[in-house]
Amino acid sequence: MKWTEGILRLKGLVAAGLVLAGSALAAETLFSNYTLNVNASAETGKLWVFSRGDIYSGVTLLTLNVAGDGTVRLAESSQGQMDDSLTAVHDSIFWDDMAERRRTPSILAGKLGYVLPMVGMNDDESYLQPRGFFSVRGVDEIYGTPLAVPEKLEDTDSSAMSYASSGFAYDSSAKAMWIARGSAGLALYDVSGNSAKKSFYALNLETKTLDSAKSSYSFNSKKNPDIFAVALHPETGDLWMATSKGLWKRSSDGSVKKASSALDSSRVTGVWIGGEPLQIIAETSYRKSGSIKGGLWRLKKDAKDFAKVAFLDTAGKTVKKEVYDEGDYTVSGIAFLGKTAFIAVGASATSVSGYFKLDSAGVRAWEQDDDGRNTWLYGYGTGATDRDAIITSICAFPLTKNSTGLALSTYGNGVSVSADSGKTWNTILNRAKLGDNLGSVRMVPSVITAGDQALVSYKVSQDSKITIDVFSYDMRKVRTIVKDAPRNADNSRSTNPKVDFWDGYDKAGRPCTMGVYYVRVKDNHDNVGWGKVMTLGGRK
Repeated sequence: MKWTEGILRLKGLVAAGLVLAGSALAAETLFSNYTLNVNASAETGKLWVFSRGDIYSGVTLLTLNVAGDGTVRLAESSQGQMDDSLTAVHDSIFWDDMAERRRTPSILAGKLGYVLPMVGMNDDESYLQPRGFFSVRGVDEIYGTPLAVPEKLEDTDSSAMSYASSGFAYDSSAKAMWIARGSAGLALYDVSGNSAKKSFYALNLETKTLDSAKSSYSFNSKKNPDIFAVALHPETGDLWMATSKGLWKRSSDGSVKKASSALDSSRVTGVWIGGEPLQIIAETSYRKSGSIKGGLWRLKKDAKDFAKVAFLDTAGKTVKKEVYDEGDYTVSGIAFLGKTAFIAVGASATSVSGYFKLDSAGVRAWEQDDDGRNTWLYGYGTGATDRDAIITSICAFPLTKNSTGLALSTYGNGVSVSADSGKTWNTILNRAKLGDNLGSVRMVPSVITAGDQALVSYKVSQDSKITIDVFSYDMRKVRTIVKDAPRNADNSRSTNPKVDFWDGYDKAGRPCTMGVYYVRVKDNHDNVGWGKVMTLGGRK
């Protein structure tokens, strides 16, 4: 890709100003249960969700309502599909050790709608080539906008992901969107006029200005730091920039200065502003002696500078150890709800994920075991998800006229929504259509590796006691999952997702050999159903 203001063509598609998706889909609740991002829409009670499927990626617009008992229910959903050569998430999101690449950023940006990164295929047919951004204005209006990269950056040995779109900030008064682009600095997409305008900038540490980074601009890592994230201050209009050389801000008059002495030369990979009273949260992450060192920082209203976020035990006392760094956590997203910040995090190269609840004092542990170990992470163990799936993002959104909801996206279990500030959650996902009285048994997913979870989906029309057994291809019983377990009649699914799954292990706890296995579900009313699952063997 060359530095031009022309039209970028991707696999024969004109990607500038052309809709990249056709008519809306309507077969499922979500485009896919493998959701990577969730965000508010412009309408109350509606939620945008980005999902990745087996071949295509797409978005879903959910319409929700709240029942009298506080349960969040799905009223309507519609989907839109992206081209198979483009997606909003890169392939290394779960194993990349750079914090800025371990989340899928998004923003609601006026008439641009739901904005996400745009990633294409590289020469190895992996989604690791930054292309620009998606503007989702409706499920049948998904636009792709390319962002050019200076040739001098493309000619370097650095990874293409070093100039990926990693953060967005929208200025509603100017009708313009700032885009953080790593080693390529900043882009500004102005939609205030009849036609959109693109501008490109680099932060110059020597002159403390934003240089216009046209095609002839020579990026220098010593004077032009990478810009990983941006946030707009809602009161001052200042643009905050998280960079490889500290935290900076651009005032509304165009002047640029350092925003923090505490983070003077830190590698700041994220910045988020919100809450009441207003608070600013920053993430630092850098490589040292072969390992990644991470930190979580906060600037409280009226405070002079940032301070590290305190982690408190169940008694409210600050613990001395570096909880955030020792957990190898990186931020997936932050939702502000009044005085509390809900910080979604994941642990690098593992499936550990969840969210912290940060109040005015710090992150409080919600549990302490008999050995004195504190638990700060909310998630599967606290009912935020009904399956042990990776939490990939979090957002706050106007659920009703008078209330704010929380939503989580998960990789494999759809989205979870809360109407009561995270006390209880309701799961919204695609569910297999099932026959009554064990008339059909489906394994979701149908192919696993030992250590994963294949949910046993079934339905009974009367309250029953369920036994689930797993058999090898030659019908030798290898595991009993539950025996005479009470299950209630249900219109859609009687499965208990916390128990009714197979993880690919036999009764002795050993990984089963690769092959097809049969799953038998029987009740105490002489009904029997069979499902089938394939395991690929030992842990990947």
